[in-house]
Parts: sequence; structure tokens; C-alpha cells
Amino acid sequence: MNNILPSPIVIENVIQCKMRGKVAYQSNVSATIALNATFVKPYNDPSGKGYQRPVNPKRCNDFAVYLSKGQDALFTPILLNAGSLWEFTSYDKQRPQYGRLICKGKASLMDGQHRLGGIKRYIQETNSEIIVPFLAFHCLDEDEEIQLFDTINTKARGIGSSLSKFLRRDSDDISWIATELLVNSESPFYNIGSIVGLRNKGRHITLQNLYRTLHLLIKDPLLLSYSKEEKLNMALTYYNALKEMFPHQWLDYSDYRITHIVCLDALSITGSTILAKCTTEGKKQFDYAGINRGVKKLSGIDWSVQGPLKYIKGLNGSKSLANDLKELIS
Repeated sequence: MNNILPSPIVIENVIQCKMRGKVAYQSNVSATIALNATFVKPYNDPSGKGYQRPVNPKRCNDFAVYLSKGQDALFTPILLNAGSLWEFTSYDKQRPQYGRLICKGKASLMDGQHRLGGIKRYIQETNSEIIVPFLAFHCLDEDEEIQLFDTINTKARGIGSSLSKFLRRDSDDISWIATELLVNSESPFYNIGSIVGLRNKGRHITLQNLYRTLHLLIKDPLLLSYSKEEKLNMALTYYNALKEMFPHQWLDYSDYRITHIVCLDALSITGSTILAKCTTEGKKQFDYAGINRGVKKLSGIDWSVQGPLKYIKGLNGSKSLANDLKELIS
């Protein structure tokens, strides 16, 4: 593939630096230049030195939608290998690491394929231009480039869904409620949950688990209009009532299944029915005592790991168990 540009591209305000002995450049360019001055090495390249996955249109579209949020849509720099085709010249001797790049050829895009794909769609649909930050290595050989790509996509790990929910707690009500259930000392989940998603002995419920089960608990349309503080009180009252009904079982994860996710989801589905019965269309007053009355009807459940609930699994198992529990409270 001929990656020589028909005419050189000049990039101003560039910082030259070194990373582990490799010369690199940092700056930003317009989206149009970013698209014209980069190329991708597909995994099936005839040279045998390709490595990039086929682009996922959905991921590109999702990023374009993200960009439409405006000034809050920040994103990380794309990562490039200039392959010795970009030449740096400093503006003056007093600042030898600050200057311009003369780009004679396209740089290989190592990380940011879907960001650029989304950017391309965004500027085409909005007829606008945005700035794209980049970090470009002056020259990596093909094996170094492949190795770095592999490291980025296999060794680097995302923050995880639980920590993501924690970070969104100020903008998402259910994330906030789930977080409160883990950090509030009055909550039955206080000592058995993990905000960052790391399970260990004694902490077997993650913030993501609680986030999902809360969706099941407050899904009834009658509950949606309540404030997040009111929903938190409902959740606290319901799950505390369960813990008080089954105190030993609640804290013994090894021998009892009540706080296993499949059973907790079933209890949340059932709890949604109980909470709905405690409210009215006019939302004049919520009947918190009704929660305790509903939970008392579940007192005869055998939660032991070797009991009748031994083999239930997955969401279908939760739904099946919830149907049985609803019969008890009806």
C-alpha cells in the first residue's frame, strides 16, 4: 500500500517527547486531517503484518452519538505510528521540543479505529469539524507496533461495570441508590458488597449486581414517579425486612442462597409486586408497614444450598422462583 500523501500536511504546536527511549509527538489536528493522514493495517493484510480487527459499525455509531452531546463529550488521544514519515522541526533553539511536524506520509492507526469511525460519521452528518488529539511515535517497526497493539487490547483492563455505576451515581438515580445501599451502615448490604466489583470472602455482591436487582425491584410504573430518596427508603425497608426475617441465612453465603444473585433477583421481582401494593395512583402516602406484612408471608422459604432451590440458575430461574414467591404473598 502506498501511504505517501499527495502533498505534505503541516501540523503546528507539536510537543516532542521521549517514551521509554522512543521519540513521540503530541498535538491535535482537525478531524479531516486525522482521517486523511492515517490508515489501518487490517489483520488479513497481504504483508502478514496486519493486526486490526474489522471495524464495528455499532461502536462507531455509538461514539458519534456520544459526540453529539457537545462540550461534555471528551475523549482520549488516538495512538499512531508515523513510520519515519513525519519530520519534526522546532520553532527556536530555546524551546527545542516545541515546533511543527511535516507529514509526508500517512501514519498507522494503532488505537482509536472506532473513535475515528465515529468522528467521521459525526462530521459528515453535522457538516462540522472537531479537534482530534493524538500521540504519534516517530517510528516503531512492524513487530513493535503489533506488540503494542496487543498490549493495549489484552493487558489493559476496563474499569468494570460496578465502578462505572459508582462514577455515574450523580447522574443516574439507580446508580445512586445502589451505591447508598453499599455505603449506608443501616443497609443489609453494608458489609457484604463491593463497590469496585472485586468479590472476596464476605463481599460477594457487587454494585453492578445491586444495580440490576434494583431495576427489578422498582420497575412497576406506580413506583417510577417517586424520588430517588423515597425509592432508597423503599429498598432499605424491603431488604432489611428480609434480613430480619432470615438473619442467619442472610449472612451465611456458603450454606444459604438468599443473597446469591439468582435468589436476590427473584426477591426483587417479588418485592416489586409488594411495593406496588403499598402505593396508589395518587401517591398520597406510601404504606411502609405493608412491606413488612408482605415479607412475613415468605417466612417458610428454605434457602439452604442443598434445599429445593439448589438447582435454580440464571434470570429464568429467578423469574420462576419469583412466580412461586408471588403466590405466597397473593
